Amino acid sequence: MKFLDEAKVYIRSGDGGAGAVSFRREKFIEFGGPDGGDGGRGGDVWVEAVNGLNTLIDFRFQQHFKAKTGTHGMGRNRTGANGDHVTLKVPVGTQIFEEDNETLIVDMTKEGQKFRLAKGGNGGFGNTHFKTSTNQAPNWANPGLEGEEKTIWLRLKLIADAGLVGLPNAGKSTFLAAVTRARPKIANYPFTTLHPNLGVATIDEREFVLADIPGLIEGAHEGVGIGDRFLGHVERTRVLLHLVSAVEEKVGKAYKTVKTELEAYGGGLTDKQEIVALSQIDVLDEKELKKKAKELEKASGRTPFLISAVTGNGMTDVLRALRDVIIEASEGEETALPDRSVPVGDFDEEDGE
Repeated sequence: MKFLDEAKVYIRSGDGGAGAVSFRREKFIEFGGPDGGDGGRGGDVWVEAVNGLNTLIDFRFQQHFKAKTGTHGMGRNRTGANGDHVTLKVPVGTQIFEEDNETLIVDMTKEGQKFRLAKGGNGGFGNTHFKTSTNQAPNWANPGLEGEEKTIWLRLKLIADAGLVGLPNAGKSTFLAAVTRARPKIANYPFTTLHPNLGVATIDEREFVLADIPGLIEGAHEGVGIGDRFLGHVERTRVLLHLVSAVEEKVGKAYKTVKTELEAYGGGLTDKQEIVALSQIDVLDEKELKKKAKELEKASGRTPFLISAVTGNGMTDVLRALRDVIIEASEGEETALPDRSVPVGDFDEEDGE
């Protein structure tokens, strides 16, 4: 399945059905009177966050979503049926924007969350509705109201507990493959990873989700390389694991390059807790390792973890460090927000939804 994190779609709710103009005409009934029923309501367009999706690829093949029109009213005071609703199924973490791609409509952050994007038109009144003591035979009815139509943007930001950042070939995909069951593409050339990957890591019976994104190079915020368009997928993480390859000639410069790109992107990434690790240490001798570890510590201002996904050295320690930060952050969120429920959104009890 291909990865797609942005899509543009057109939606339209259903028109309301027209009211009916009808009169009761039966043999032996002296005063028939109007009996035109009301039209049915048009269908709504909803969006729902569901489990099991991590891409918007379905919206590449279908970009138009239209709810059904309400059925017209009929004689004998029969109300038309309501039009069927249409529901867009999206991954958890999808944001819905107006056509300008800047105005946020709703952020789908929880499985099962629903929101009405377009309300169906009300059905028109039949001529029975207009009967009065002075006008007992009205010969008109209301047409149904038109539905709403708009073009919207869907933008996916994956929800993960920890994010992996670093230069291309820093060992991010190898790290992900070593600690999870994810199988990202791994090769000895830059930009092997072309789209984000997710995996579930387990340490001391505690699970958390890791997100691996394509590597950053100098000038990524200006579109150099793959650019920084995938950084949105680590905006929701609680901690960043910054990997610097021991193969780099100047590990301090490599660290600062990525740090500069994170600052240029914004999105609160530089405010997140960061764990720094010197990866691929199996390629260095002890003397060179100490030298580069000291250089990285000076550049980052913290003691880096020394890890090798191939030999397993230091992997348990860095996973436990990630776990501790995630637990601390989640406990803080529960204290600040005791009620983590997400409202359904634009909801009308009369709709019966």
